[in-house]
Amino acid sequence: MEQAVIETKIEALNLIKRGKVRDIYDLGDYLLMVATDRISAFDVVMPNPIPDKGKILTQISLFWFEIMKPVLPNHVISANVDDYPEKCRPYSELLRGRSMLVKKAEPLPIECIVRGYISGSGWNDYQVSGRVCGIKLPEELKESDKLLEPVFTPSTKADSGLHDVNIDFEKTVEKIGKPLAEKVRKISLEIYNKGANLAYKKGIIIADTKFEFGLLNNDLILIDEILTPDSSRFWPQPSYQPGGPQKSFDKQYLRDYLISINWNKKPPAPSLPQYVITNTRDKYLEAYRQLTNATYAL
Repeated sequence: MEQAVIETKIEALNLIKRGKVRDIYDLGDYLLMVATDRISAFDVVMPNPIPDKGKILTQISLFWFEIMKPVLPNHVISANVDDYPEKCRPYSELLRGRSMLVKKAEPLPIECIVRGYISGSGWNDYQVSGRVCGIKLPEELKESDKLLEPVFTPSTKADSGLHDVNIDFEKTVEKIGKPLAEKVRKISLEIYNKGANLAYKKGIIIADTKFEFGLLNNDLILIDEILTPDSSRFWPQPSYQPGGPQKSFDKQYLRDYLISINWNKKPPAPSLPQYVITNTRDKYLEAYRQLTNATYAL
C-alpha cells in the first residue's frame, strides 16, 4: 500500500479545480484529471484519505469507458503517463495509475442518476410521496427492492460542501432543453442496463449510479468517472435481501459510520478511525478485483 495522496501540488502545471476527489490541471488543448485518495460523504470531504482509492476509481472507470465506447464516446485521450506532455514527466510516479489526459468538454449542469433499486435518497423520497423525482413507483415497495424497470432520476450538481437536490424531468428540460434531456435519459438508462447486467454476472448488484456528460463540439460524451464505488451503490449479489439496507462495496459503509456517531453532515467532517479507513479501502479494492478480474494493475 502506497502513501495516500490527499491532494496534488504540481506547480509546473495550471491547477484550475479541486473537486471532492479530483484535481484538474489545464494543459492547454487538454485537461489532466488526477484522482486523489480523498473521500466525501453527504457532499463533504473527509479529513482522512483512503489509500489507493484514486487509483482504484481510475482503473474501474477505464474498464467501463472501454466497454461503453459502442454506446457513447468518452473524454479519455490516454491514461498512460508516457503519452503525457513533456512537462508532466517529472511527476510520472505521482500520476501513474490515478490520472487521465482528457478532452475539454462543457459539462452538463446536472447529475444523471439511474436507479435500478430503491435505496438512499430515493427511498427517503418514496416513503414520503410514493415517488422519486416525480416518477410514481408501485405501492408497498420495501427498502432495497428491485424496480420493475430502472428509472432516470436526475439531480442538481452542487459544489463541494453543498448538497445535490433531486429534480424531476421537467426541471431537467428547463436546464438543458428537451432534445438533450431526452438523449441523456435514454443513454443513461442504456449504459446502466449494460453495466448492471455485466456486474451482476460478476457477483455485484449496481443498485444505482450517476453519470456525468459533457458537450464537445456539440456532441455528447461521457466525462468524469463511470460506474465506480464512488458514483454508485455496489451490493454483493449473494447476500442481497430486500427489506432494509444492504452490505456494500461502496462508501455506504462510511456513511453508516458517520450516521452512527450522529454527525450533522456539515463541515467540518470528523476524523475517521483507522478501522473505518482500512475497511473502506478493502471494500473498494474488492469491487475493483471482482469487476475487472484485476486486469488493470494498481
